[in-house]
Amino acid sequence: MTSLVSCACFLISFAWFVPSNALYFHIGETEKKCFIEEIPDETMVIGKYRTQLWDKQTNSYLPSTPGLGMHVEIKDPDTKIILSRQYGSDGRFTFTSHTPGEHQICLHSNSTKMALFAGGKLRVHLDIQVGEHTNNYPEIAAKDKLTELQLRVRQLLDQVEQIQKEQNYQRYREERFRMTSESTNQRVLWWSIAQTFILIITGIWQMRHLKSFFEAKKLV
Repeated sequence: MTSLVSCACFLISFAWFVPSNALYFHIGETEKKCFIEEIPDETMVIGKYRTQLWDKQTNSYLPSTPGLGMHVEIKDPDTKIILSRQYGSDGRFTFTSHTPGEHQICLHSNSTKMALFAGGKLRVHLDIQVGEHTNNYPEIAAKDKLTELQLRVRQLLDQVEQIQKEQNYQRYREERFRMTSESTNQRVLWWSIAQTFILIITGIWQMRHLKSFFEAKKLV
């Protein structure tokens, strides 16, 4: 019982590791909006969105027409496209990360349809769920016939697994930062050595030049 309480406290402490981001933004006809999401490897991400079109008559945003679509493009940290697809005015996209790091999520409207609404503005409501937040636990409980306790244990195990992925990702970031720091320090060291060498050579050249000058003037 004590270990279960400790595990629960541990999960609460690291709850920020598994985000579920909901927001809305405005977009023009050919405008493209991109978001950066830091995701561990082998992590499922689900994005849901719905669009609203500005109506001049009512001075408010109304649900978009079915013909209006959104194009979703996902790039991994190596800028490799892992998802590029056209969706409707409301949609849901899913992908699984295979490389840890910053993933770029971009959305833009299909401009041919938006041309019907010259000068129109879209409001896009976007909800991005990462890791165990993507699981539909009521559906899992109904499918696997789990009791409330079994379902809670399943949730805790999924959260622990996601925390382990986040910790691995933080170690990966720390290692990359350390390598970058060591590389920078090494470059600074070599640059300092090069500067010292240049100063020594310049000093020797100046001394020889002055000696030649004094000898030419018969001052020495």
